[in-house]
Formats: sequence, C-alpha cells, structure tokens
Amino acid sequence: MEWEQAPASWKSLTPWLLFVIFVLGPCEPLIPLFFASAVAGDWAQVSLVVAGYGGATLLAMHGLVALFWVGLRKVDLGPLERWTHALAGGVLALAGAAMVFLGL
Repeated sequence: MEWEQAPASWKSLTPWLLFVIFVLGPCEPLIPLFFASAVAGDWAQVSLVVAGYGGATLLAMHGLVALFWVGLRKVDLGPLERWTHALAGGVLALAGAAMVFLGL
C-alpha cells in the first residue's frame, strides 16, 4: 500500500516542540544557563542568572497583581464583598485538597 504523502518526521516537529516548551515553561531555559555557568565555575554568572530571573519573576508578579487589583476595583460585588476573604480561603483550600487527593 502506497501513501500519497509521507507523515511528518519528528525532526520537522522539533523546532515547534522546543518553542512550546520554552514559551509555556519559563524555567526550562534556565536549566542550561545554570549548568553551563556552574560547570565553568563562573559563580558570578550563576548569581546573575538567579538575580535576573528572580527580579523578572517578582516584577511580573507584582505587575499582574496590580493590574488585577485595579480591574477588580471596578467590579461592584455588592453583598458578596462581605465574604471575599472566606471565598479566597475556600479557593485555596479547594486547590490544596485537589493537590493532595487528586494528585494535581
């Protein structure tokens, strides 16, 4: 039986797989940077990678939380505002239970 078109090889998918891994997983690009610097014994460079990644992470987290806070202030929750702390605690408890019992 002859195929009209050969299936795509894994080599043609490699760039796309790497792209998805590096875009969706921000820690993966750090692994080679850490290992290359550590193997070379350049601890100043390792420290620079740690400081840069930590700073970028904190800046992104603070920026996103600030944007979310500004947007949430524009939403009128009415009588639900009284229970926001309890709702936040419930969401955290559900997330923790999902991790423990569902293995997420």
